[in-house]
Amino acid sequence: MIVLGLTGSIGMGKSTTAAMFMARGIPVHEADATVHRLYRGAAVAPIEAAFPGTSRDGVVDRDLLSARVLGRPDEIRRLEAIVHPLVRAEETAFLDAARRGGRPVVVLDVPLLFETGGAARVHAVAVVSADAAVQRARVMARPGMTQAKLDAILARQVPDAEKRRRAHFVIDTGRGLAAAEIQVDGLLRVLAQMSSGTTGRRPLATKGAE
Repeated sequence: MIVLGLTGSIGMGKSTTAAMFMARGIPVHEADATVHRLYRGAAVAPIEAAFPGTSRDGVVDRDLLSARVLGRPDEIRRLEAIVHPLVRAEETAFLDAARRGGRPVVVLDVPLLFETGGAARVHAVAVVSADAAVQRARVMARPGMTQAKLDAILARQVPDAEKRRRAHFVIDTGRGLAAAEIQVDGLLRVLAQMSSGTTGRRPLATKGAE
């Protein structure tokens, strides 16, 4: 089974790209969606204990939690020490189920794939990217977003240029959805070859898949 790591900085279109894989029948484990579930379940008690007042009615309030940790590296590390093991357990269960089901290809959608060392757990990495101006326009259009908040988020992320350099595949969403769909289809053709054994386990720095 080929495991593709899908990542990208904020505002690059990663969630939209993940949906393209799902539309083609590829199982996708979304780390962000897992965190959302955990914030309504297993993560609530330990987060409330570590950051009192950040939950409401048995659910972690993401805005309150973000205000507590954003821009505070020590607090972010405390939070990650709680959440990351829970997310990894969910990811392991997803991969085990996919293997039992005989899936040839799966996707791990992980925003901080490089930052957390997750690239070592996958066979190839696809980075979703776009021009900086496109990225900024997308992010600043989000409710409640400010330049200071965006700067703090970007400070935690490996720069886009470095992500692109380290990727096996780059999916450029700045050229529109139709172009991104073509790139996803090309990438899946390569992964199918990898799964069938007609090419190596890791493609060699394949930056485009059109």
